[in-house]
Amino acid sequence: MLQYFVRNAYEPAFAGENQPRLFFASRVGYGDNSFSRTMHSHNDYAEILLVRAGTAEYLVGDRRRYICPGDLIVHNSGIIHDESPWAGREIRIYCLGVGGLALPGLRPNAFLPDDVSPVFSSGDAFPELETLCGMIYGALQKGGAARERYAQALLEAFLLRFLPLLPGAPADLPAPAPKPDSVLGARIKAYLDQHYAEDLHIPEIAAALHLSAPYLSHIFRKLYGYSPMNYLLRRRIGEAQTLLISTGLPVTEIGERVGYETTSYFSAQFAKHTGMSPKEYRKRYAGKSEGE
Repeated sequence: MLQYFVRNAYEPAFAGENQPRLFFASRVGYGDNSFSRTMHSHNDYAEILLVRAGTAEYLVGDRRRYICPGDLIVHNSGIIHDESPWAGREIRIYCLGVGGLALPGLRPNAFLPDDVSPVFSSGDAFPELETLCGMIYGALQKGGAARERYAQALLEAFLLRFLPLLPGAPADLPAPAPKPDSVLGARIKAYLDQHYAEDLHIPEIAAALHLSAPYLSHIFRKLYGYSPMNYLLRRRIGEAQTLLISTGLPVTEIGERVGYETTSYFSAQFAKHTGMSPKEYRKRYAGKSEGE
């Protein structure tokens, strides 16, 4: 028989006000062809995603990124991301929503500085992380206060394995200078993110940014894969999805909040891009994890 002893005094990994809290766990599998969340962000928590199988191109923050099995993806709070490219693809992912984060040197509910790549490999830790995600998901799936406490304890174990994997920007190397197109694209995107609920059109956007309309559209599509107007639409639908899941606001008010003057047009656009009406979407996903 082999026996191993604890040699070091136990110290809690998270103490005081630094108590990460599990908000949800979700799982995307091969059969989840209806899964779709367009452009959205989360203000109260960060997300950790573990790619179990499959590949996809994925927009997070200001860049499109390629993800593959074993990758970890971090969404800091407030960072816009688009999960809809996963719909209908052969991809399997676990997602954990974690709030109450107060990591040294970072803003609240952030795992990384916002200028560090949020996609990185789990390496040799993948089997352990996948097992822990499955246990957390299974505990919440069964429900009950005891199971939720168990899931919370498992989250701490997950974070102890996960946090050392986070990439750090080398302190002795200067960050590469951003390319002019990237700077301009980020400027356009920031304007769209700030004004997405307004009645915007390309000429008005171009005038506000002192650009020609064709050049604005060309640069934006080149960087993000969407036209500016398609991006606006996806932002509106994504924010509407968040409000439908996380609030009890009437559909009419949600439509108005994301920039639609009439409920009928909002419902038509929502159904066109999600395959179901706002009411059907709420009925299907409300009460489930926001990442599902």
